[in-house]
Amino acid sequence: MLWHYTVALGPLDLSVADLRSTEVRDRDGRLLRAFTTRDGRWRLPVKTEDVDPRFLALLTLYEDKRFESHPGIDGFALVRAAGQFAWNGRVVSGASTLTMQVARLLEPRAERTLDAKLRQAVRAVELERRFAKTEILSLYLSLAPYGGNLEGLRAASFAYFAKEPKRLSLAEQALLVALPQSPETRRPDRFPEAARAARSRVLARALEAGFISEAEVEAAERAPIPEARQPLPMVAAHAAEQAVRDDPDATTIRLAIDGRLQRSLESLARESAERVGPGVSAAIIAIDNATGEIRAQVGASDYFARDRAGAVDATLAVRSPGSALKPFIYAFAFDNGIAHPETVLDDRRVRFGTYAPENFDLAFQGTVTARRALQQSLNMPAVELLDVLGSVKFLARLRSAGADIVLPKDETGPPGLAVALGGLGIRLTDMARLYAGLARGGDMPGLVRRLDRPAEARRDQPLTTPVAAWYVADILRGAPPPDNAVPGRIAFKTGTSYGYRDAWAIGFDRQTTIAVWLGRPDGASVSGLVARSTAAPVLFDAFARLDRAPEPIPAPPNVLFASTATLPPPLRHLRQDQPKTIAATATAPLRIAYPPHGARVDLGLRANIGEASALSLKASGGVLPLTWLVNGAPVSEANLRRQSSWQPDGEGFARVSVIDAIGASDSVTVRLE
Repeated sequence: MLWHYTVALGPLDLSVADLRSTEVRDRDGRLLRAFTTRDGRWRLPVKTEDVDPRFLALLTLYEDKRFESHPGIDGFALVRAAGQFAWNGRVVSGASTLTMQVARLLEPRAERTLDAKLRQAVRAVELERRFAKTEILSLYLSLAPYGGNLEGLRAASFAYFAKEPKRLSLAEQALLVALPQSPETRRPDRFPEAARAARSRVLARALEAGFISEAEVEAAERAPIPEARQPLPMVAAHAAEQAVRDDPDATTIRLAIDGRLQRSLESLARESAERVGPGVSAAIIAIDNATGEIRAQVGASDYFARDRAGAVDATLAVRSPGSALKPFIYAFAFDNGIAHPETVLDDRRVRFGTYAPENFDLAFQGTVTARRALQQSLNMPAVELLDVLGSVKFLARLRSAGADIVLPKDETGPPGLAVALGGLGIRLTDMARLYAGLARGGDMPGLVRRLDRPAEARRDQPLTTPVAAWYVADILRGAPPPDNAVPGRIAFKTGTSYGYRDAWAIGFDRQTTIAVWLGRPDGASVSGLVARSTAAPVLFDAFARLDRAPEPIPAPPNVLFASTATLPPPLRHLRQDQPKTIAATATAPLRIAYPPHGARVDLGLRANIGEASALSLKASGGVLPLTWLVNGAPVSEANLRRQSSWQPDGEGFARVSVIDAIGASDSVTVRLE
């Protein structure tokens, strides 16, 4: 007869169990943010192993003492319930097992008739045959109603107690055991006294069964009833939203974010923005240099603050970087053989056509080394270096490495020298990637946002050579830190945009790169928004929250340790003005004739048999003598020949540069095999 009734009911519909909230978790599986189901319900799936075993024991003791032994229907409970009904003329106790309750939750029906009970009994037997006891309990824990739009123990645990089910106290467990029997009339946020009475009944039943002691009951009875619902976790709100937009069908998304670090940096961003002033927001992003994984992404100082445009993800907003891109001017200059950290530059008033830049303090320091010029963030040397490099080539190299550079809309011709001082737009994520490229020896990492997508390969893109990257890192580690900060711990640079609209601070050590931005999301000016005094302290505080000592970046091979006096003559000074007597002897511009740019040169490095061939170097034009450099290190002394050679120590990319007697230079990148 039971089989015939099952056939009449049709196959069991489990689709309700598949309707669940989307969860975004951190790298360790902790909940960062959840989203309601399409019908507006909070339903966070939970398994028995995610719950304190004491809760499960309390639940079965109160709801279904013979759960572990019955086949879905409790015959003893049925006989007892029938006898009580016959004796009292009313229902005194029910006979529904936990399995029958699961059947009702899977196939909800409004009527409470004998036929409905029979349906539940049949489905309960079917469930017991199909699933293990732990699986049935998991279904109950995921589907049970807890009042309002809360379904499942985990959603209720967060909403009423702001914690995972494994961390519930006895009093909290007792309340959540009692709620599903009458979730609307016992809701603690609306009917706290009814909730308290229901909790007491669960505790009394547990005491009677010897499951808990009188002392535990007394302590639990003193515990307060939560009279308001708590918001579910809202950590890394912007990153979670972006992940759901990118993968709307996913029910569980695991980000690379470290939840503990994220919470700490969110608190830091909120405090910092409030300290700067009204309307100011803050954004912070932290990247693991080795993997490119985003360990923290704070998009705003307060997601819910309308006056600070908290819904705007400032890590993705295009803003002016001020002086924060200067290190890459120096890196490319070192890379191209134009300069060395000890090359002498001029910090003096110079007009470049109609463009006449000035330093931030409106003063000039005369002759300075490239090291000091970058550490002091002097404008004139940076603009002069960019003039030699060429602003078009500078931006092309940034873009080829993967940075999204946005020029002003009114820019009609080629980009000018103002890009050295922030005359462009860039996102905080790209700025962090660029600096991570310096930390990684010149390879700009692809960002890894999710850990549950192993097929999503990281795309590392060449930015500069290891030697040039280390030169910049070494210089920036010696930059003067903000007040009360310890010097020499991290390599960092600040940037303040024109009109005090943006304050940047980006720093790195061997393991981590952190980028900080402060400003108004609407782009309005903020009085006193100077990066050194606002953003830099936030950066140093963020590194302090990593709970480890910063690690310096070791020097790669071929670094040229020298003073200005011991540098090769063409590198001692940045010389753009050609003496006419020498210039007259130049028959053509200096160019590298061999190897050609982008070439693959087979030197037998892969064969690993005997000694590999040397790389031939040939130049045309220019004024003798010539100085050759590979990966920033001189190949030999300057000589009167237009060719030389270099013996590589392994395969890979190499940056070849040549400098002539008047400072003209040319560079190519080749792959050696």
